[in-house]
Amino acid sequence: MNSAADIVFAEATKNYRGASQPAVESLSLTVPAGEICVLLGPSGCGKTTALTLVNRLTELTGGDIRIAGTSIREQDVIELRRGIGYVIQQAGLFPHMTIAQNIATVPEVLGWAKPRVTERVRELLELVGLPHGEYGDRYPGQLSGGQRQRVGIARALAADPPILLMDEPFGALDPVTRERMQDEFLRLHELVRKTTLFVSHDIDEAVRMGDRIAVLAKGGKLLQYDTPERILRQPADEFVARFVGADRGLKVLTLRRLSDLTLAPAGLDEAGSGAAEDGTGGAVGGPLRTVDSLRTALSALLAAGTERLPVTDEDGRTVGSVTVDLIREAA
Repeated sequence: MNSAADIVFAEATKNYRGASQPAVESLSLTVPAGEICVLLGPSGCGKTTALTLVNRLTELTGGDIRIAGTSIREQDVIELRRGIGYVIQQAGLFPHMTIAQNIATVPEVLGWAKPRVTERVRELLELVGLPHGEYGDRYPGQLSGGQRQRVGIARALAADPPILLMDEPFGALDPVTRERMQDEFLRLHELVRKTTLFVSHDIDEAVRMGDRIAVLAKGGKLLQYDTPERILRQPADEFVARFVGADRGLKVLTLRRLSDLTLAPAGLDEAGSGAAEDGTGGAVGGPLRTVDSLRTALSALLAAGTERLPVTDEDGRTVGSVTVDLIREAA
């Protein structure tokens, strides 16, 4: 497996002819190998431009970008792109090709032997939860939006690139499917640990997905580059504070899981018997899980109108309960 590589933006700049301001202005930041960096900001702030500078779909007009210490300017553009997986919002699958053929595209271009390609396709389809025997011979039009996005991610990973670029990959999905895809990608990331640049305009998604977040403003200026927690707790300026929202104190609760707490003894009070879904995880009508965030737990407690709810582990065993007081102390 190819090891992950760091990405260094060194005063990276993109000016379009006739534009009144740069699309990206002197962008300098380092994405450590194996981490997810979310490029966050309003429409028109240069997020996608910064992303496509890395694989040279957009060419730099100033500064540099280095991957594992080597300037992208010094690399053949075809070879550069072969080492970078690219996932876009609509998956971009070839409609006339089967799912297996879509995933096999880059390995075949690279000249991999057929048995190796077949094994890689099977491995990746299993990895994204679409078994080859059931899905390999289907066409993109026969899949749901979430399934197509899974195939898009599998295709991007097919040649085992060290870099992954994702341009609002889940933006076209409904909220429930989007949340599931976010969870699925984070699970995959734990397995493959690719250095990932992820474009989003959604602060909740950025907090959930990113090891680090780069907040950009109009004109492609970097306002803050930091961990999700520091951006929520210590926004660099008024623009960042407004963008992350007045409820950033609640958003901080998404960064911690119930597994981080010392839970209260198991048992429900008279008022509550189950959890409610708040759009950030947790089963409707069932107990909370140790993997759920504190924000999910607080929402479930409020929706149930109770001070206490049970918490189960991954095997469904009750391991304790969470209370409003526990969440307040943790916050």
